[in-house]
Amino acid sequence: MMIKVLFVCYGNICRSPLAEFVFKDMVEREGLSDVIDVASCATSGEHIGDPVDPRSRAELAKHGIDCSGKVGRRIRPDDFSEYDYVLGMDRRNLQYLRNMCDDDECHVGLLLDYAGGGEVADPWYTGDFGRAYRDVERGCRGLMDELKERIR
Repeated sequence: MMIKVLFVCYGNICRSPLAEFVFKDMVEREGLSDVIDVASCATSGEHIGDPVDPRSRAELAKHGIDCSGKVGRRIRPDDFSEYDYVLGMDRRNLQYLRNMCDDDECHVGLLLDYAGGGEVADPWYTGDFGRAYRDVERGCRGLMDELKERIR
């Protein structure tokens, strides 16, 4: 059984790459790389092919996490059938995802639904990449706890 997780934000250069690489690190530390696959993408086409924002890269590096080679990509219709979890960072992302997918195949939510609710504020505008990292980490920890229950 392979569980596939896709994190989504507006541009796929700040929050969703934070989530992708924080969660990949957790998956690896838990020894679950053979059962959990992780990726990220954008709702917008604005940053297709762009590298992760340097401030997100720096925040990940502070925690010993490398995101080299990651470039932005936009969500595709087939992502909704390919991924088990499609998780937006804020309500705007979630609304976009819900508008894009067929209700019968749509398994979307917010990352912070796994940590008591809320949104991951966009550090592109707030400038607070540390807070974004902490929120992402909290959501990823909650998601990991749920997935470990599902796997066992």
